[in-house]
Parts: sequence; structure tokens; C-alpha cells
Amino acid sequence: MNADLCHTGPAASLADAVFAELAHALSRLAATGEEMVVDLRSLPFGPTDLAALSERLGTGEVTCTLEVAGRSEVRETGFAGIWWVRHLGDGDEVAGEEVHVTRIPEILSSHPDDVAFAARRIADAVTASPQEGPTAADEEDISRG
Repeated sequence: MNADLCHTGPAASLADAVFAELAHALSRLAATGEEMVVDLRSLPFGPTDLAALSERLGTGEVTCTLEVAGRSEVRETGFAGIWWVRHLGDGDEVAGEEVHVTRIPEILSSHPDDVAFAARRIADAVTASPQEGPTAADEEDISRG
């Protein structure tokens, strides 16, 4: 076992307890599809706890930054199905921090209204010639901002 993963003290034990809970949740996700979210801001976590948990979870293959009503950072951990999601507010202050046990975090899924709108846009684009200007759906998209 890596000596860096053998933590002692109260900070480490809280991170270890959350890590163990995430292990159980990942087993439930694999067996039943049950998802779970741990709101790290609701726990008495300090910077040492967050660093210890982050180290235990590691880093996976996927990272994503979204710019929707503020910036959000999503990263897969070293365990497929466990995602670290950080929401940033003014001045890039952390406004929310969660660990999601799910196949894909909801924030990365397209909203049904957005998919329907995109379907209209692409249908218009299929029928429009490349020399034509923006389609009606493009104009609607521009007005949506």
C-alpha cells in the first residue's frame, strides 16, 4: 500500500469516512444504478480534508469546464462513476463542491428543450444552402444569448 494513502488524525479520518461511503455508493451504482451526491460544503471539511479526499480519489480521464450561470469544473476521479464537481462564483470563489456517484453528472447532460431547439436548427441547416444567411433557428439562438 502506498504510504501516502495511510493517513492518521481527525482530518484524514473524515476524508477516509467519505471515501468509504463513496466506495459503497459506487457498488450500489454498479449493481442497481442508484446515484448519490455528497455535498462537500455541508460537511465540516477544511482544506486538509479536501486535499486528502482528492488524493485518495485521484484523477480520471475526463475533465470539463462549463460557462453556464458561472463557471463549473467537472472532473472524473480515478474511479469511473465518481465525479468531482466544483461551482465557482464571483472572483472564482468556490460556491459549491460536490462528489457525484453517477455514470455522468446531470450538469453535463443536454436539457431536453436544448436538444429540441438544436434539432430544429440542424433541420433548418440541412435544407438551407451554404450561401444563405442564418436560418430562423439561428436567429432565435442569437436572441437567446
